[in-house]
Amino acid sequence: MLNVTRLRILRELHVRGTLAQVAQALSYTPSAISQQLSMLERETGVQLLEHVGRRVRLTDDALALVAHTEIVLAQLERAEADLAAAQPSVRGTLRLASFQTVVLEIAPAVLTLLEQSHPALQVEITMRDVDTAFSGLLSSQFDVILGEEYPGLPDPVREGADRTDLVTDPIYLAIPSDGPWSTAPTTIAELASTPWALDPPGSASGDWARVVCRSAGFEPRVRFEGPDPLLHAHLVRTGHAVAFVPALIAADHLEGTQLVGLPGDPLRILYTAVRDGRAGHPAVRAIREALARAVAERQPQRPRRRVRS
Repeated sequence: MLNVTRLRILRELHVRGTLAQVAQALSYTPSAISQQLSMLERETGVQLLEHVGRRVRLTDDALALVAHTEIVLAQLERAEADLAAAQPSVRGTLRLASFQTVVLEIAPAVLTLLEQSHPALQVEITMRDVDTAFSGLLSSQFDVILGEEYPGLPDPVREGADRTDLVTDPIYLAIPSDGPWSTAPTTIAELASTPWALDPPGSASGDWARVVCRSAGFEPRVRFEGPDPLLHAHLVRTGHAVAFVPALIAADHLEGTQLVGLPGDPLRILYTAVRDGRAGHPAVRAIREALARAVAERQPQRPRRRVRS
């Protein structure tokens, strides 16, 4: 009988690529990971790894075994979900990974709702970018992730993940209420010389913002680059920049600013993702329901003005 723990290590190597990364993710030493994989080779009677320079690569037999491992692990999680569903209450620990905007706006309400409806369920929240969160999800580091998708930048559906869209969130332009940048533009192109606060390139929001500016014929003059929406809002409020902001943060954190509607009414999609085998787990259902309720109860601020293309 093949050892499930060793199969999981082989799958983790397929996902992460190096023995060092597997060891770090699973809290083993690299030598212990290597020993476990050597034992798996003896169990299977086939070569699973081949050396390429200083790295190792999975053989075709190993890739075939990984495919079977995915099915085994998903089925084990379905068994766990069935057992949990037969219990009188939702309990245990659920690990959620998300990005800062959602943690800032939704997490407190979600925690309150879960404390009221499922007091035996403990939720741990970690801030991660979407790609890192998905990697952690598929390797069982996290149980649920919150992701975002921006217009024109579809987020690929990862194999082995169950995605459910949570809400479509309008995106606005935020400008100061006073100072040289406080006059609402009639087009995006009028902001070519304006300082911006933007998320970094490589993030969904940062890439989308730069596409919008470039489509209007200019490269944004970035005064602040970072993934902190509260600092973006503060720079706008104090008259030092303009920024694109999602409606979810507009209601509570943009006092002293003006919101301006954008051409085409762009929307970002917030979604949850879990591993396929865990989608039916009572804890997963509970947090998805709490997230949907928390978002539905938000009353986002709406813009009074609008810019043209």
